[in-house]
Amino acid sequence: MADSNEPQNDRARAARPMPKPGIMDIHAYVPGKAKAEGVADPIKLSANENILGCSEKAREAYAGAAHQLHMYPDSRTTLLRTALAETFRLEPERLILGQGSDEVFQLLNQTFLEPGDNIVQGEYGFAAYAIGAHACQAEVRRAKEPGYRIDVDEVLKCVDGRTRLVFIANPANPTGTWIPFSEIERLHAALPPSVVLVLDAAYGEFCRDPAFDDGLDFARSQANVVVTHTFSKLHGLAALRVGWGYAPAEIAAAVDRIRLPFNISIPGQAAAIAALADTEFQERSIAHVEQWRPWLAQQLGGVGLEVVLPSAANFLLVGFPTTPGRTAVEAEAYLASRGLLVRGVTNYGLPNHVRITIGLEEHNRAVAEALADFMKR
Repeated sequence: MADSNEPQNDRARAARPMPKPGIMDIHAYVPGKAKAEGVADPIKLSANENILGCSEKAREAYAGAAHQLHMYPDSRTTLLRTALAETFRLEPERLILGQGSDEVFQLLNQTFLEPGDNIVQGEYGFAAYAIGAHACQAEVRRAKEPGYRIDVDEVLKCVDGRTRLVFIANPANPTGTWIPFSEIERLHAALPPSVVLVLDAAYGEFCRDPAFDDGLDFARSQANVVVTHTFSKLHGLAALRVGWGYAPAEIAAAVDRIRLPFNISIPGQAAAIAALADTEFQERSIAHVEQWRPWLAQQLGGVGLEVVLPSAANFLLVGFPTTPGRTAVEAEAYLASRGLLVRGVTNYGLPNHVRITIGLEEHNRAVAEALADFMKR
């Protein structure tokens, strides 16, 4: 009986739904840890969230939208689109709204990539770029980052006739490093016009150096430049998933063909509009990072750790020895045992580093004290 059923079983197995090639080879995104064993209320410094929370005005706007929960949101996000256009002097029809800038990246990948195409990103580039490209059966090329920062010449070495998108996070995640805008211009000038240059400015507000620019002004006159921003970092609205991009009108129109309707909730739109207008909260958040980022870097460097500098984001990337008892993995576990959650970045090709979000004063002092103890063990 078993023999007679075997061909039928083989046919049944062959008929099972199977993901398209490459999907199961994708490394799923690993979020920052939110729990520590044995610690009831750990301090979360693993996800680069705004440690000050969010604007009280944004919170009130979110709550004020509760009476509309039975309604579909405006699919065109008209009010938020208008607020962004007025704040940054942009054409509203050139805006792409997404569930975080992650969705904008995914939409760009879907719009431009066919099997066999490729994207180029930094060696330590944000994981969402590659996930979206692999889902489109495209190749991901990683340009070397000497000194943990984007190198334009290394990026250009990776570009060929099948390159469709180049993703540059500036400042970068998880390294925190940045390059002057003159280098972005040099990169753009050397790219074929058919390649879309995507400038991810998720942490751009935290970089105040005169040589830095997020690229919005530059993108106004370019046919192949997209700039993205998020409400998750500076504005502290990570839970609401609101991001946006500024693109040439043709690209924005193409992306809109595949964007799912109603992708930004009514409360999310309301909170984002209020957050955008609360410049006092934004300045306070930036000032806090600018005060404590160099302090924490100095403290950690003082106990013999390698701090990747200069960081222009709301976090630090910290390198550890490979000596047993002093490794990054052991440091992450030690900090967790003291109720301090940081982000291991082995999945980014940085097994000897951890990423630490700038916290409140008491958090930063606790991290500095804990790592000093760790290095003395």
